[in-house]
Amino acid sequence: MSDGFFAGSYGGDDRKIGPATRLECKICWHVYDPAEGDTYWQIPPGTPFAALPEHWSCPECDAGKAGFMVLEEG
Repeated sequence: MSDGFFAGSYGGDDRKIGPATRLECKICWHVYDPAEGDTYWQIPPGTPFAALPEHWSCPECDAGKAGFMVLEEG
């Protein structure tokens, strides 16, 4: 992970997240919820963020995966 990411950033570090962790786009605030998947990219429900393909990007604004923010559980 790069030092250029700020606290809460996913930054491509799969150790920061679990299979049910929800993440939010830092640009448009779209939330990726593994329980729902992603209909735009045809990602089935139950797909963890870490298992998304490398080419996946935010379905709302096209931001890359590394810029997503880890949402706190609860």
